[in-house]
Amino acid sequence: MRCEAVESKHTNFAAAAAIGARLGVTTPPVRMDGQCKYGLLARGECHIFTRLPPKGYVEKVWDHAAGALVVEEAGGRVTDVAGRRLDFGSGATLDPSVTGIVASNGACHDALLEALSGVL
Repeated sequence: MRCEAVESKHTNFAAAAAIGARLGVTTPPVRMDGQCKYGLLARGECHIFTRLPPKGYVEKVWDHAAGALVVEEAGGRVTDVAGRRLDFGSGATLDPSVTGIVASNGACHDALLEALSGVL
């Protein structure tokens, strides 16, 4: 199961679907706003979350910090698309080099990053 943002300005739906297909995900994504996606991951109701915004979009810390903490405390992983941990200590926005965010239940994170590298 995968989840993603509702709005196309927050994710590239085609790329997210291609990543899911590479991982063998056959169910449609759960689309929702807010940090609820992180809650689904932490509860085990979802396995991956992708946020692949258009070029130039800069992520706000408040959109991810609390959710990332909840996922990581539950054993999951949250990184940028290059596999780097997110740095929430640099002000109100993430570094502009963060061109997307992926989160997982932890067990499938390496496979998620590999699938992502074949799509982006």
